[in-house]
Amino acid sequence: MTIEIGVVGPHDLVDDVAATCEEQPGVTARRLPYDHESQASAIVEAHGGQVEAWLFTGVVPYALAREANVLHRPAAFVDYTGATLLQAAVRLLCDGHDVTRASIDTVTSADVGATFGEAGLSMDRIRSLPYRSGLTSDDLIAFHRRQRKAGAQVAVTCVSSVYEALRHEMPAFRLAPSNHSVRTALRQLLLHATSQAQEDAQIALGLARLPGDDGLLREVATLGGTLARFTPDTYLIVTTRGPLHDATGGFTALPMLRRLADRHDTVQIGFGLGRSAAEAENLARRALSRARRVGPATAVLSLRGDTDIVLESSTPAPQPAEVNLTVIAQRVGLSVPTLLRLREVRTAAGTEPLTSREVADQLKVQQRTARRMLHRLELAGLAERTGQLAAGTSGRPLTLYRLTL
Repeated sequence: MTIEIGVVGPHDLVDDVAATCEEQPGVTARRLPYDHESQASAIVEAHGGQVEAWLFTGVVPYALAREANVLHRPAAFVDYTGATLLQAAVRLLCDGHDVTRASIDTVTSADVGATFGEAGLSMDRIRSLPYRSGLTSDDLIAFHRRQRKAGAQVAVTCVSSVYEALRHEMPAFRLAPSNHSVRTALRQLLLHATSQAQEDAQIALGLARLPGDDGLLREVATLGGTLARFTPDTYLIVTTRGPLHDATGGFTALPMLRRLADRHDTVQIGFGLGRSAAEAENLARRALSRARRVGPATAVLSLRGDTDIVLESSTPAPQPAEVNLTVIAQRVGLSVPTLLRLREVRTAAGTEPLTSREVADQLKVQQRTARRMLHRLELAGLAERTGQLAAGTSGRPLTLYRLTL
């Protein structure tokens, strides 16, 4: 398998990161440098059709592209904790800096503590400012200046624009990803991309119930699929997961339903995703059955694991509060009380992302149940992945989610 990865980052990091990626057989890297991290999302949008996956040289450009909702391919970022942070500490010590009196941005205090603790370095006078949504380079610069006045001896930053602003007024050090960190991020990205490719090749079968095929053939063509009559009033749509995912905006809405509903009084569509044609057909039958119960113009997607997503419905627009939750419950296959509890968990967390373990603890359910809930919300566009939490855990890293329901 050959894969082209778009490497996004500042000019002086992109070449080194791309070269490390190209050491992996079957990987080619498209170098996409920027002058300022704020340009990351525009670069991704401009080159989205030219690469199969994205690797960012740090969490900041990745987060900015994620927040701009332009990442439609597998994406990862090089983590600046672990080997990268330890490498920086060694270099600072060699240059005569007191690394125990430093201000560090983007990296969490837990990650700094884990790395410095293993090296036997004190954390008492180290101050860190972890990256969060909405944090700007000006905020990071102001943080380092405050810590300088409070006694910090060196500013350690992950952001090139912050380093350029500070290096003439105080001792400053810019973190650069170690080869080990790049290879670790690349392995994760390739696993994600391979999994995505396998998922995109999954068979997607649709059963469309409507009085005639007026306009249906043209709509099916946009899915890259084929159309055949299944029963006198039902048509069979054959495509794969990838085109269906793109056409539905990540399984959130089905624009073709509204266009067909303008031509026909009744349009009910059920899609099923499966590893075989038989499984996909069974799921499509289940989806169509549910669509017929929901309303005269409805599309439902059924996935393995008893997950049904209402892509669009003619149900009257809901009123606020619990009526909204009723519609959401229909879409994601969770009960209204469960959604209410999830809202409470989200409110309590504020702007901080949550792991499946934290959700499981709050809801008093098993962690695999919490993972399934978060996965359903993610498919419905009501939760987004913001990264992984590895520090302080053993085994598989925990995925961080931000709830938006």
